[in-house]
Amino acid sequence: MSALKNRIAATLGLVIATLTVKAQDHRFDPPWNTPPQSAVMFTVAGMDNVPDLFGDINDPQLVIFFAGNQFMCVDDLLAAFKTQYPQYQRIFAETLPPGILARQIEGGSVTIGNMRITLKPDVYTAGKSAIDKMMPLFTKTEPYASNRLAIMVQKGNPKKIKGLADLGKKDVRVSMPNLEFEGIGKQIEEAYVKAGGEALRKQILEDKVKNNTTYFTRVHHRESPMRILYGQSDAAPVWYTEAYYQQMIKNPVDLIEIPADKNVGANYIAAQLKAAPHEQAAKDFMDFLLSPAAKAIYKKYGFGVNN
Repeated sequence: MSALKNRIAATLGLVIATLTVKAQDHRFDPPWNTPPQSAVMFTVAGMDNVPDLFGDINDPQLVIFFAGNQFMCVDDLLAAFKTQYPQYQRIFAETLPPGILARQIEGGSVTIGNMRITLKPDVYTAGKSAIDKMMPLFTKTEPYASNRLAIMVQKGNPKKIKGLADLGKKDVRVSMPNLEFEGIGKQIEEAYVKAGGEALRKQILEDKVKNNTTYFTRVHHRESPMRILYGQSDAAPVWYTEAYYQQMIKNPVDLIEIPADKNVGANYIAAQLKAAPHEQAAKDFMDFLLSPAAKAIYKKYGFGVNN
């Protein structure tokens, strides 16, 4: 009898445990853009989801590598470009971190999961410093947009973050772009020095890394918002447009402005590759990025534009 009771108790315990285990929360997961329509729409949050690849990977007529922080503009940009240049309907775009894109250009391929991509870009966009390092690869470059830093925090700002100096506090968990291949990392490092000198830089980028209160991302434009939204980090220095966009799509974050004297900006440059497989399409897209239609799209998402 006691053995039967034990089996019943064990079974009930298993049932209760099963009922109380919560499903993994994916409500804030990307893609935050609108996926193109297909006969089969198969995106599984947390498993089969590739938010930084856009459009037609088969026989594209134009291939664009965008610096990842511009992912929010891609839907509108490609739709407007296709309207102005209807001869181009199959377009493929990537919005990975610019350092990863640079390595992909140099090496000729990238593998994500089990997928290997060997497409060569016609146009590459990135910050000025990244473009300058690769200048021999380009036939033409054009500045077209700008950005500045801000701090993304959880809705209501529970840690009462007022500025960059607060990110040095022991109880503030920081999501920080990896300086190795995310260009924004250098700008943030410079901003830390402006806000609190070498001591603040060391505190956030060395001391807090050791005690696990600074977390280095690999794809900050995806990871930092998700870490804030899922309560894994308290604050994330990001491009202004990244926090602005999360508010646009009604995700629960707040945007903390950084004063101009402690801020660091970026200018984005579009570059046409000498080895562009689709030379005329590349020229047309370069012209399009300087058009009023493209400027209006960048302004919509909080970027500065050149007049």
